[in-house]
Amino acid sequence: MGAVESRESGSVRIRHSLNKKEEEFAVKRRQNIQQSLKKLKIQCSKNKVPNIALLGSGGGERAMVGLLGSLDQLQKTGLLDCVLYLSGISGSTWCMASLYQEPDWSTKLETVKDKIVQRLSGPAVSWGDALAKLKKYYYEKDLFSLTDVWAAMLVTTIVKEIDEHTLSKQKYWHKKDPIPIYTVIDKQSKQYNDADPWFEFTPYEAGYSLTGAFVETSSFGSKFKNGRKIKNQPEIDMLYLQALCGSALADMDENLKFIWKLVKGLISHLIPGIETVLFEGMEKDPHAPPVHECQQVLMDLVEMNLSVLNGIDPSDLDESIRANLNKISGGNVQLTFQMEKLNFADKEAAKLFMKKYTLDICTCLGVWLDFWPFDVCLSICRCVVCWTWGRKYNFLHNMNDKAVPDALLRSETRDYIDAGVFLNSPYFSVLREERDIDLIISLDFSDSDPFETVKKAAESCRKKGIPFPEVYIPNGHSEKPKDFYVFKGQNTPTVIHIPLFNVVNCGGKIEAWRKEFTTFQGPYSAKMISKLMEVAGKNITNNSVKLLEQIRAASGQKDSDANMKKFNNRVKLLEKIRAAIGQKDPYANMKKFNKDL
Repeated sequence: MGAVESRESGSVRIRHSLNKKEEEFAVKRRQNIQQSLKKLKIQCSKNKVPNIALLGSGGGERAMVGLLGSLDQLQKTGLLDCVLYLSGISGSTWCMASLYQEPDWSTKLETVKDKIVQRLSGPAVSWGDALAKLKKYYYEKDLFSLTDVWAAMLVTTIVKEIDEHTLSKQKYWHKKDPIPIYTVIDKQSKQYNDADPWFEFTPYEAGYSLTGAFVETSSFGSKFKNGRKIKNQPEIDMLYLQALCGSALADMDENLKFIWKLVKGLISHLIPGIETVLFEGMEKDPHAPPVHECQQVLMDLVEMNLSVLNGIDPSDLDESIRANLNKISGGNVQLTFQMEKLNFADKEAAKLFMKKYTLDICTCLGVWLDFWPFDVCLSICRCVVCWTWGRKYNFLHNMNDKAVPDALLRSETRDYIDAGVFLNSPYFSVLREERDIDLIISLDFSDSDPFETVKKAAESCRKKGIPFPEVYIPNGHSEKPKDFYVFKGQNTPTVIHIPLFNVVNCGGKIEAWRKEFTTFQGPYSAKMISKLMEVAGKNITNNSVKLLEQIRAASGQKDSDANMKKFNNRVKLLEKIRAAIGQKDPYANMKKFNKDL
């Protein structure tokens, strides 16, 4: 396989292998896990230490709090110290980001947990601080998207902080914690199904999990050409990463309405008083655009988009926009798009019209309003109608490597979004062959079918030829799930699946719990956080013996799996040799090659 691989900072690595630093950390972590297993009465040699991955699904604040409650009980039972990888999607990454602020958090989880709960129960980030962060995002880099808005204006209201730490720095802080993996997907790869969509972030690297194409985490977002960095961009901070991972909190229309209302709030808060700020102590420029009329155009534009989403005729808003534009320009503005009677039965056509109309208005206003806060408001409007999320420079741009799908090499930018829209649990980050996972513990915080994630993972793995056990769900369990499921297969990792709300910890009130803790709602109260942590923790304490049994079984299975992998590797090598020399029977010289190997 080809590779552009170098120790030089900023290079691209294309190879199906672990990053050297991750590999070194994993060796040391396994030594610690071996000692932890001894404390749990599991004796095993270093070669039999099972590689265990803990997965946290998406689910907004429900997932964040649920994962925290689960980890708390895993630590108290001694099982957390047996985990090699902690991987999350969407809301679970919010919990991970909070934990990994603290060096070696797993050794002092009670203190760290209390600190997080206190913060989540406390006051939100002030509007002024959130706007200052938005302004910093807007001006400090080349590419701006709705993810920046989501980070500064939405995620801060839930996590109640602005976390400006960077992921790459965490590799120096955590000697005794599981290796964190944050997961998103490539939007274009999902949309066109032309390349691996799974994208991961660790403190060491960021890149495509199944393709095997990576770049140093600190260089993600910088501009690359032919595998080399040509322009630095600031490393994304943890607030932005949480927004990148956790943005699919509702369906498309609900997200659109939410964003437009957010833009409306920004305009109403940012723009009044701007004239005073701009012209204080100086004579007002007679040619300067009238701020009030410009604000009104923006407000009408937002209301117009909301009206169309709600199926309301926006003609009066169009008339107001045109009147104010004429006043601003002295009658010199001519819009490209004339208002037409919209057919609301055809939602996509109506949205397409509003996209063109909005871009036209933004182009007109952009001639005069190229300063804060009008510039960011116009950029947000453009991003909303184009639905631009997570846009970053593509570190694979213009590379020439047959190991990478052409689709990933052509575009200068890529868009990264919440992986929950594809599969709401990060299975594929830990199913990389080189991570050699023996046992997966899946904590599912989804709000719909509690088995959708594991069933979809099994189906996807079958199509991709990735070892994964067969998943069978008994009739009626989707409506009334139990709290512990084990799926096993030959030469596959064992998968433990634990639905958050189940008949054991919720009795017959599963639907009531789901309705109380929905994905798209305001921040949880202190009482709700305590209640949810307790019910999530019960899934661990009620099953601690079963978890221990499966860990012991995974340790015992390690030798037979290792022997089978050696055999498979030999077969692969022989097939390569056969292809090279034209040998018809790849097994004819098995004994000789076994001896050589």
